[in-house]
Amino acid sequence: MRDVAALAGVSLKTVSRVVNDEPGVSPEVRDLVAAAVARLDFRPNLAASNLRRTDARSGLVGALVQDLSNSFSASLLRALEDAARSRGTAVLAASLDEESEREVALVHDLMTRRVDGLILMPASARHDYLVAELRTGTPAVFVDRAPRGVDVDSVVIDNVAGARAATEHLLAQGHRRIAALLDMESISTAALRHQGFTAAHAARGLRPDPRLVVHNLRSPEESTEVLHAMLSLDDPPTAVFTGRNILSVGAVRALAERGQRREVALVGFDDFPLADLLDPPLTVVRQDVARIGATVADLLFDRIDGDTAPPRHIVLTPTLVQRGSGEIPPYGRTRSA
Repeated sequence: MRDVAALAGVSLKTVSRVVNDEPGVSPEVRDLVAAAVARLDFRPNLAASNLRRTDARSGLVGALVQDLSNSFSASLLRALEDAARSRGTAVLAASLDEESEREVALVHDLMTRRVDGLILMPASARHDYLVAELRTGTPAVFVDRAPRGVDVDSVVIDNVAGARAATEHLLAQGHRRIAALLDMESISTAALRHQGFTAAHAARGLRPDPRLVVHNLRSPEESTEVLHAMLSLDDPPTAVFTGRNILSVGAVRALAERGQRREVALVGFDDFPLADLLDPPLTVVRQDVARIGATVADLLFDRIDGDTAPPRHIVLTPTLVQRGSGEIPPYGRTRSA
């Protein structure tokens, strides 16, 4: 900054005001300083600047999601980045991979970096460990999964309603043997989606066949293997509900390998790229990820700006998107039967 001040012929304080976009500097002087900054390729030390600022903001927010490679997490992060960029804020992101110890360690790391706020898609069952962190005044917003043990803002979807709508859609086509491929039972969203699957059956006086309901599937490969085994039963499923997009990928692969893409109905929870280009296109329960991300960002930045209202818990409703795979009738029946 001293070099910039000397080249521009102004005081160090004037350079500081220009760099930090503070008032009290004429346009002509700003142009002089800007030219010196460009000529010297000056980059302000944000860490040092933040230590001197009265609002103690770092211009950073942390976002911890389950898997950055997953299309849901990636789309959510993009929506957060768009909102943060408009605020001159950067996003530090990392994957949790359903590891609670990793979550606690990463939250601590972000807090030591003085992030202005935290967005968390938790892996842990309880979140009491955040109490000490929240006492510092750093706001947190939970996304996808509700907080337990702390009361902070959250944005989730109605997982029960989404899974129930998917299952009711298959039941309405005449299916009675519907398989469910689900994520880990310990994950709240997976448990709620199983609840919706079961509730749809119960409303019709039915019970799912336990042999057709499999939990704790973590990859497309596991989903493929399990569905192959189900379709080899003497009384195989005529339809499949998958509780997560990567499980849908595995189910599609199994059906394709058996040449049954147009024989077995399939509805997946969560959309993913190219799902609409499959043959037949995949029917899904879609979450409006852009809306989720924008809502989370609004809550977080309101808190950063000083909002002290009681925590808000927002529940959004997903949408069943019919594309073709979920409208396949049971074996031996036509669509009009």
